[in-house]
Amino acid sequence: MRKILLAGAMLALAFGPARAADDVTLQLKWVTQGQFAGYYVAADKGFYEEEGLNVTIKPGGPDVAPVQVLAGGAADVMVDWMPSALAAREKGVPVVNIAQPFARSGLNMVCRKETGIEKPEDFKGKTLGTWFFGNEYPLYSWLAKLGLPRDGSAEGVTIQKIGFNVDPLLQKQADCITAMTYNEYWQIIDAGIPESELVVFNYTDEGVATLEDGLYVLEDKLKDPAFVDQMVRFVRASMKGWEYARENPDEAADIVLENDATGAQTEKHQRRMVREINKLTEGTDGTLNLLDYEQTVKTLLSGGSTPVITKVPEGATSTVVTDKL
Repeated sequence: MRKILLAGAMLALAFGPARAADDVTLQLKWVTQGQFAGYYVAADKGFYEEEGLNVTIKPGGPDVAPVQVLAGGAADVMVDWMPSALAAREKGVPVVNIAQPFARSGLNMVCRKETGIEKPEDFKGKTLGTWFFGNEYPLYSWLAKLGLPRDGSAEGVTIQKIGFNVDPLLQKQADCITAMTYNEYWQIIDAGIPESELVVFNYTDEGVATLEDGLYVLEDKLKDPAFVDQMVRFVRASMKGWEYARENPDEAADIVLENDATGAQTEKHQRRMVREINKLTEGTDGTLNLLDYEQTVKTLLSGGSTPVITKVPEGATSTVVTDKL
C-alpha cells in the first residue's frame, strides 16, 4: 500500500511531461482513523493521482486547530464540523464549505441507565461531559432548546470538559458523555458496559443534529479559477475514495491502519469504525444539502442568550466546486 506523501511517477504517463501534479494539502479534524477513510483510500488507490494531484494528508489531534492551520496557509482545505466552521467565520475567519461528504450526524449523548435519566429533560441537575473542540456547540444549542442553563445549578446542568476518551462515564465522574456512533460509543461497550445499561440519545432523533465532516477552504481562494479546478478534482477523487470505502470496508480500514504513524489504532476498532462511517456518507455525492444546512444554522442560532452564532451567515457555503463535479 502507498503511504500518503507524494504522487507517483505514473503522473508523467497520464498527463505528459508538460503537466506537473498540483500540490494540495488536506488538514484533518482529528487523528488518522476510519473517520477519514475516503481520503486515505483516494490516495492509496491512486484516485488523486489520476486527477493530477499530489495530496498530502495532515492528521489532526488535540493540539491541532484545523481552522488555524487553514488560516495560516499550512493547508489548502480542511475537514471540520459545520458548527465550529460557522462559529469561526462569525469571528472573522472566512472559511467556506465547498463540499459535504458526511450526509448525516454521528453524534450521540450516552448516559448510564442507573442515573435515572430516561429523557433529555432528565438532564436537569446532572453532569454532562463533552469535548471542547468545536463539538460542544450542538450540545449548547440542545440545552438551550430544553431550557437548561449551563450554570451547574440544580435547575440546570454542569458541563464537564472531558478528554478524548470515555473514562468520565466509566468512572462515574459524569452522568452522560458525548460519543460518536463510530468511535466512543463502541469504546464504552468494549470497556464492559452492556448496551442494556445505557441510555442513548441521538442528536438527529432529538432534532438538534448539525452537519459534521465537511470540506472547507478560505473564501478568497475561490476567486482563483486554478484553485477551484484543483478543488473540483480533489473532491471528485475524494468522493470516489468514499465510494470505494463503502464497497470495500475492510480494505479501507487496512489502508487507514497502514497510514497510522502512531500505531495506536487497532484492526477491530478501525474496521468497525469504517462500517459505521459508511452509514454517514452513503447516498451523497458531496453536494451540500441546503435543507440540512438551514437546519444546522437554525440549531446554532437557537442558543438562547448564548447562541453559537448570532446571525444567519452570509457566503458560508459555495457550490462553485460541486457544480462542476
